[in-house]
Amino acid sequence: MKSRAVISRDSTPSLPRGVRLRNDPVRGRIVLLAPERVLMPDAASVAILEALDGATAVKDVAHALSERFEATPDEIERDAVGLLQQLADDGFVRP
Repeated sequence: MKSRAVISRDSTPSLPRGVRLRNDPVRGRIVLLAPERVLMPDAASVAILEALDGATAVKDVAHALSERFEATPDEIERDAVGLLQQLADDGFVRP
């Protein structure tokens, strides 16, 4: 049985090989592409996903995005951890 990778505020997640954010001109929005799967994230999710580089911690991403989205770093961090955990569980993010 495969163990679940846990995303925390100190995690430095990234998009795994084969998963990409792309502008989809047909849909007129940014999509998250994976083999045989497409997700259509909202603007806040796109901002979080664009910041993933495998070196920056979730807490630092949240702090950087707090002014842009007029929310506290704690609020963004909580939302980011939840989003990234769900995406990691589905194979769209590598912890």
